[in-house]
Amino acid sequence: MRFGILGAGALGTILGAHLIRAGHEVHMIARGERAKFIAREGLIVKGLAELHERCSVVTDPSQLQQVDCLAIGTKAIDTLNSIRRLAHVAPGVVFSMQNGVVKDELLAQVFPPHTVLGAMADFSGELLASGEVLFTRNVGLDLGERDGTMSERVTMLAQAINSAGVRCTAVSDIQTREWSKFVAWCGLVPLAGLTRLNTWRYLTDENGAKVSVQLVREVAQLAKALNVRLMDLSPLPAETIATASDRDAIAAVIEVGRKFQANAPEHRMSTLQDIDRGTPIEIDETLGFAVKRAGELGLSLPTLEVCYRLLKVGR
Repeated sequence: MRFGILGAGALGTILGAHLIRAGHEVHMIARGERAKFIAREGLIVKGLAELHERCSVVTDPSQLQQVDCLAIGTKAIDTLNSIRRLAHVAPGVVFSMQNGVVKDELLAQVFPPHTVLGAMADFSGELLASGEVLFTRNVGLDLGERDGTMSERVTMLAQAINSAGVRCTAVSDIQTREWSKFVAWCGLVPLAGLTRLNTWRYLTDENGAKVSVQLVREVAQLAKALNVRLMDLSPLPAETIATASDRDAIAAVIEVGRKFQANAPEHRMSTLQDIDRGTPIEIDETLGFAVKRAGELGLSLPTLEVCYRLLKVGR
């Protein structure tokens, strides 16, 4: 297959390198020093996989021609302006690996809506100062039709990505999965940004776990108001935390922290990586979205709003 990947950060690099190794044609859309590094050194991944692959680097999006699949791997910042530069591309399908739950709607504003797939990315990495990417988690990438049907194109795409080495599954409940990840993500990011600790450290701390539970429960209220069903997925079991007793919910968070400690002790949320690098963080498009949408619906998310305001200080 012929892939275009917008964004050569951690996720874009991991996906691109695996696809190239599997024999697919990959065009990485990148800019600045990152584009120069990839053109010179290639895509370098270490950690869960050791890959060093050469690829086509596209610095001018207008030069990208038709692809079978376009994957968006940039931060969820100014997304519309980024993808509008690719409006001329006629992808067979397009999906976004970004955080948040507005990404699919944004894609459908630029590309034909029937080409847009839902996606829930639950694999992780970190772009190191060396230009290499540390691959830390390979839980999976879920893809699905937004109308809840199962289709041959999603099944074939998921099989191609999974066979390349990034775990990928075709699903029929992508909205539930996108929202379940978002609810869980909101229970992690504020703690990562405010404590500046590796993921397992604040999740195994009882105080951190209590705050995480409160954040998840607040955003779960928003999902309920929008008639979106939640389920238990990695990294946090959103449905269990939202419905269990305080004791059981806190225990569930601490158990997740212990798993991170055992299996991915170096894992840091991408927001924390951005803070350490001094680059913009995608909180307006994620936490800010939840706060704004809740306000429109008359809901109060006090813990999330305080965290959101604190993370915006000085930015």
